Amino acid sequence: VQLQASGGGLVQAGGSLRLSCKASGRAFTTYTMGWFRQAPGKEREFVASIRWASSSPFYADSVKGRFTISGDNAKNTVDLQMNRVRPEDTAIYYCAADTDIVTAGYDYWGQGTLVTVSS
Repeated sequence: VQLQASGGGLVQAGGSLRLSCKASGRAFTTYTMGWFRQAPGKEREFVASIRWASSSPFYADSVKGRFTISGDNAKNTVDLQMNRVRPEDTAIYYCAADTDIVTAGYDYWGQGTLVTVSS
């Protein structure tokens, strides 16, 4: 399974940006897809996820109310709409997929896309 993320770039504080990710490969099913980010000098952290069975989104407190995750289960795509971005949102954003219904956690990761928010 390969995950390809796109949509990163430079945006001013208060602006918007949309990230997209598509999972591809042979004979797989995604049960949950999510976004994580890693800022310079910091550990990777959870941003948002969506579980296809319930269509329930989950968000980190730091992005709740500003970011929206959505996607298409049949197409194995997930987007992250980022509104009212802040300089502290600057990071490399990674999409991830959980294709193993038995084992908890994400088993595939994308290469990351850089988001830079200028103040």
